Amino acid sequence: MYVSVQTEVKTYLNYINGEWVAASTNKVDASINPANKNEIVGYLQKSGKEDLDKAVAAAKAAQVAWRKLSGAARGEFLYKAANVLEKRLDEVAETLTNEMGKTFPEAKGETARGIAILRYYAGEGMRKVGEVIPSSDADALMFTSRAPLGVVGLITPWNFPVAIPIWKMAPALIYGNTVVIKPASEAAVTAAKVIECFAEAGIPAGVLNMVTGPGSVVGQGIIDHPDIKGISFTGSDVTGARVAQGAAARGAKFQTEMGGKNPVIVAADADLDLAVSATISGGLASTGQKCTATSRVIVQSEVYDAFKEKLVEAVKKIKVGHGLQSGSWMGPCASESQLNTVLSYVEKGQAEGATLIYGGKRVEGEGLEHGFYVEPTVFDNVTPKMAIAQEEIFGPVLALIKVDTIEEAIEIANDSQFGLSASIFTTNVGNMLNFIRDMEAGLVRINAESAGVELQAPFGGMKSSSSGSREQGQAAIEFYTSIKTVFVKA
Repeated sequence: MYVSVQTEVKTYLNYINGEWVAASTNKVDASINPANKNEIVGYLQKSGKEDLDKAVAAAKAAQVAWRKLSGAARGEFLYKAANVLEKRLDEVAETLTNEMGKTFPEAKGETARGIAILRYYAGEGMRKVGEVIPSSDADALMFTSRAPLGVVGLITPWNFPVAIPIWKMAPALIYGNTVVIKPASEAAVTAAKVIECFAEAGIPAGVLNMVTGPGSVVGQGIIDHPDIKGISFTGSDVTGARVAQGAAARGAKFQTEMGGKNPVIVAADADLDLAVSATISGGLASTGQKCTATSRVIVQSEVYDAFKEKLVEAVKKIKVGHGLQSGSWMGPCASESQLNTVLSYVEKGQAEGATLIYGGKRVEGEGLEHGFYVEPTVFDNVTPKMAIAQEEIFGPVLALIKVDTIEEAIEIANDSQFGLSASIFTTNVGNMLNFIRDMEAGLVRINAESAGVELQAPFGGMKSSSSGSREQGQAAIEFYTSIKTVFVKA
């Protein structure tokens, strides 16, 4: 059993113009440990519009000097930040576990990913940013370059409080923008520790700013602020629509990465052990709180019963517990609100006629009674139009759907407003090619879990999952810069 030892609780400040400052409101909010609602991880500034305005003004003032640095010089700050984060890896990962709930090994993996992202984009400072284009004038030179947007606003979620802020900040900075970030309140202590790494690395004042507080004030302020030229958002589709509408109304560039209802197709010829393992990893790791998490499991009838039996047997072995406790495989939901959402969908699934074959209840054993724990959950006899097969739950719930053919499986997989990720398990090349061609998702994976995303590859969804642009890899330059065409006449 994990025993919590509550130490003195620290108050975390905003980071504006190179200084740690309290909010003008003189108000703070508590960040609660989802494994123990009586434990406070830290206090955070409940900022107002005045605080955001100061951060944006600082970023605007710093942007000219920052963009004039060479890409290599900007990259050096990212390398230094990566080294500081690597030195503090265990500390940041432990904070992540205490604040968001995912297990310590997962938290360490996410933090290590953040380090790798920083180093990857540091290297981008030495890569090309344009191309030479032939001119019809023999005495002229024509080429393209890239211009930063200016000040960008980043609104980040609670489920990956290290990786997602970094995969937005790093490209924004390397391409010459300055940043104002508003992390999700539920995981802002972790985000503050990431910002501390940039501060320790010596990032120039005003280049990177963090303001914490309610989305209705700070988030909406980022959407509306005339000096913020680009907004990158990851979160719910409802909030994403608000970001898109507000940014478009004033002509700001925006990208929104939102929800998913990600399917896994299990063909009759699949390696069932591999499919089961990947379904559990993709759907239940991080308590199912990934935008790319497996939610629908569409299985051909010939192997449906065998797959179901293997799946349930494996799910029964999952140990739910505190993320810092040795042996825990699945931690709590990130908040009481998220727990209640999961439980409401369990009730909804049963009311619609699906069969609950495992889980679906709160876990309240010794040492867990004050946390937001829920059992990993599996539904049988799910039909494609049920709420649990259509709506994003963002929790450890798997919905099994039986089909006769791969064509039917792909049709059902596409029957969703979302199109983020999808995977298929098959040994048939024809099945693979049909899936790659016909699947309406931004990320398709063959014989691998739906939740795998590599940092050097473009990431984003189709349909309601995304505004269409891509994050990560070299694709990030498309959002964080504008193309400038240059014509030089001799």
